Amino acid sequence: MSRILVATTNPGKLREIRRILAHIPVELLSLSDFPRVAEPEETGATFEENARLKALYYDEALAAAARESGPIDTVAEDSGLVIDALNGDPGVQSARFLRPDALYPERFAEIFRRLAARPSVLRTARFVAAVAMVRASTVIFETTATVEGEIALEARGDRGFGYDPIFYYPPYGSTLAEVTDDEKIAIAHRGRAFRKLGEWLESTERRTKGMFPVP
Repeated sequence: MSRILVATTNPGKLREIRRILAHIPVELLSLSDFPRVAEPEETGATFEENARLKALYYDEALAAAARESGPIDTVAEDSGLVIDALNGDPGVQSARFLRPDALYPERFAEIFRRLAARPSVLRTARFVAAVAMVRASTVIFETTATVEGEIALEARGDRGFGYDPIFYYPPYGSTLAEVTDDEKIAIAHRGRAFRKLGEWLESTERRTKGMFPVP
């Protein structure tokens, strides 16, 4: 069975990714399965640049040593909330918006405050997820996915994580924190991106009988 290091310690993200790739014959490991290393500085101007940067960093910092016990690839994702009325903020700074240790209710309050100052502007927004897979210092797969919605008038729901309570998805008539895990994964940005990765893994597995070759 092939192994993939998913470069995250976020339990919510890891839970979603495990559900999405559950049908793929791979062993998914996380950063928690390896010795702790410093996080890379996310200097990219786009989600795609940051996903690639993180995948390459953790491939070098952790996966290289792990290859002593067999092949392993590294997957990283960068995702966040893009709000049109705020010129794309919080964007690539979503996980560090206001400050790295800010609580999400603080972030919600600041977003609502800024939007209140622009009451005539549409509250359209989207979640973006970029995924990159690296093997031995080479990027072998990349994809980006989005889900369109708008910022709710108030935070609602206790499911999900991150900005889910303020992201209203019109087809569901609810925020992403008010829906089930399956409903969220079916339409959300991370679900779409990792399903694309799953399709790629399946196609390469069929071609190579379980080994994932470099394209």
